[in-house]
Amino acid sequence: MCHNGVNGLVHIYNPHLEGASDDHLYHFGISRATTDIPAVFGDVKFVCTGGSATRIAMYAKLFAVEANLPLSENLSKSDRFCMFKTGPVLWVNHGMGTPSLSIMLVEVIKLLHYANATDTVFIRMGTSGGIGVNPGTVIVSTGALNGMLEESYVQYIMGKKVNRPTKVDPKLASELVETAKELDVPVDSGLSLCADDFYEGQGRLDGAFCEYSTEEKFAFLRMLRDEKNVMNFEMESTCFAALTHRAGARAAIVCVTLLNREEGDQVKVSHEEYLEFEMRPFRLVSAYIKERI
Repeated sequence: MCHNGVNGLVHIYNPHLEGASDDHLYHFGISRATTDIPAVFGDVKFVCTGGSATRIAMYAKLFAVEANLPLSENLSKSDRFCMFKTGPVLWVNHGMGTPSLSIMLVEVIKLLHYANATDTVFIRMGTSGGIGVNPGTVIVSTGALNGMLEESYVQYIMGKKVNRPTKVDPKLASELVETAKELDVPVDSGLSLCADDFYEGQGRLDGAFCEYSTEEKFAFLRMLRDEKNVMNFEMESTCFAALTHRAGARAAIVCVTLLNREEGDQVKVSHEEYLEFEMRPFRLVSAYIKERI
C-alpha cells in the first residue's frame, strides 16, 4: 500500500537537487528563485489532473463556484500545461499519453515538495474505452497494467530497462466507489490497461495499420476481462500510479468509459451524452473533495 512519506511530505529522491537554491520547472515557467512556492502552493491537499487543458479549466471554474472558493488565474506561464488553484485544490492537465503526463507529474511533484505541502492526494480523471461495461460507467482503477499485461511502468534509462511498480491507494479507491454509489453515478472497479498508443496498442480495427484479425481482437478483449479483470483501456495509468507511489503520495484513477470495446471501436454516443459522461468523473471527485475540505 502506498502512503504519504515522512511527515506526509511529497518526496523527491535526487541528490543532485540537494542544496540547490533554484530549480526552473520549465514546462510551467515557474522558478524557485522568482516564485514564493510555499506561500502559493503550501496548502495544496488535492491535485486533480486530466488530459485536456480545456476540460481541466472548465472543471476548475465549476469547482470554484460549487465550493465557493476563489479561482486563481492560470498559474502556468507555459503553453504546455494549464494550472489553476481553488483553495487547497490544484487543477493541472497532463496531455495525452505517459510521456506528456510524466513531464507534468515530475514537475508538480517537485513543486509540492518545494512547497512543503503535506498529505496531498493525486486524482487522475479521464475518458477511456470500456471492456464489457456500458458506456458512461465510471471505472475506479484498482491497478494499472502495461502493454505486456504486467503491473509495471517501464522506463528506459541510459540504455537500461527499468520497471517501477504501479500502485494506487486501495482505501482511496473504495471511498471513491462509495461516493459514486451515493451520487447514483454508474461505477465499477478493476484494472486499467495503459496502452502506448490509441490504435494497435488497444486492439482497434480502425487504425491506418492492422495486422490482426477481428477474431484475435475479440479473443484478446475476452481474455483481458475474464482472466485479468481489466475494465478499460487508457494511456496514462502506469506512469501516474508509479510516480505518485515513488513520491509517497496517495493516488486514484477515475475514468468514464465512452464505449464498450466489445461492441466496436468508434465512439457513437451523441454530443449531449458525451458531455454528460465527461462530467461524471468530475461530479464524483468534486463531491469527494468537498466532503473533506
